[in-house]
Amino acid sequence: MSLSDVIKTALDQISHIARTETVVGEPIQAGNVMLIPVSRVSIGFAAGGADVGGKNSSGAGTGGGVNIVPIAFIAVTHDKVQVHPISKLDAELARILSVAPGMIKKVSEFLGGKKAERDAEASEPAGPCA
Repeated sequence: MSLSDVIKTALDQISHIARTETVVGEPIQAGNVMLIPVSRVSIGFAAGGADVGGKNSSGAGTGGGVNIVPIAFIAVTHDKVQVHPISKLDAELARILSVAPGMIKKVSEFLGGKKAERDAEASEPAGPCA
């Protein structure tokens, strides 16, 4: 499969996921209330390839990710429409958890750099004593 075919297939799948029905979900009838889920959709995608010429010397790759987070429900009754956001605390917790791996890496790199500085200072010869 060529790189352009891989990209086309991936983008077709992403466009299927990122349709309006994903953000504003299918209505759910619950007694005399109709609930409509609302979500935030984030999509990332990357593709690349190389063909340096010659026999069997090409490569291609794609990668992507989708994050769907429910953010609210719209409740529709006979004469009233209400938006019920999902708890801000829940949303903040989800956001914190999504950045936690990156923060842990940065803290580890920072601490590793500090340790290397201390080790370098410890291995330097001592200056003259006064």
